[in-house]
Amino acid sequence: MMATADLPRMTEKQFSRAKKLLRRLCANYDRGNCLLLDDGYDPCPCPQLISNTLLCRYFRSAVLPADRELWAEIVGGTSLRRCIVCGRPIFRPSNAAKYCVNCAVRVRRKKDAARKQKHRLDVRKSGL
Repeated sequence: MMATADLPRMTEKQFSRAKKLLRRLCANYDRGNCLLLDDGYDPCPCPQLISNTLLCRYFRSAVLPADRELWAEIVGGTSLRRCIVCGRPIFRPSNAAKYCVNCAVRVRRKKDAARKQKHRLDVRKSGL
């Protein structure tokens, strides 16, 4: 178990995104309370909702990886990669990935258009 001082801390923006993710995806979240910590007598508030550190192991291992970008920002550490077009942090499924999802679509369309245009020019030149 990690000491509290060693746990990753979130910025306000990350904390807001994490709370939305928690409310939407956490199986142990019930109207602001944590079912894992519930002893049956008094409801226990979810510690992840009131702290900007990654206290809950379930949230860290099961919920947070659902948002790859947020996971990369918080847990990724110093080896965090950024999109070469827009600079947003990206989750890299392979070492070859250079773009975030949005920029990858735009860059691919531009490359496809350039390749097809070059091919059309080559066909016209060879046909004359």
